[in-house]
Amino acid sequence: MGEFTHIDNAGKVTMVDVTNKQETIRTAKAVSTVSLPDEVMTHFANGDIISKKGVVFQTAIIAGIMAAKKTGELIPLCHPLGLNNTSIDIVVLNKNEIEITCIATVLARTGVEMEALVGASIAALTVYDMCKAMSHEIVIKETKLVEKSGGKSDYRAK
Repeated sequence: MGEFTHIDNAGKVTMVDVTNKQETIRTAKAVSTVSLPDEVMTHFANGDIISKKGVVFQTAIIAGIMAAKKTGELIPLCHPLGLNNTSIDIVVLNKNEIEITCIATVLARTGVEMEALVGASIAALTVYDMCKAMSHEIVIKETKLVEKSGGKSDYRAK
């Protein structure tokens, strides 16, 4: 196992010093997959789910973007970033499954993987919150990084 990046020479927790890193355009894409039971999907119409709380996908998109912008406040030792762009897209994969994609981009010295992951996660949790009155059988199946670029190394999930 290599060195821990968030522990200094004295063994104290620290933020990674990115002062000497090169500023580059960095992009990350994360995906959350959510399983929705029939009781929820029967409310799908005109590209969105309509719940007692309002339009689900549009609200989840706003929540995901807001969350990505606040990642540095939510994750300890995560650098606060002024994102250049963040987008959330929600598609119905099949009868009972949706995929939420968050893409985050920044010109910075550190990556935006956490921002993309937080954005996708909070969008998924918002779908759950807005639909739970219809069913508690909603399952957030997974949230994962699918690609990143612009830093020391690029990554693409296999």
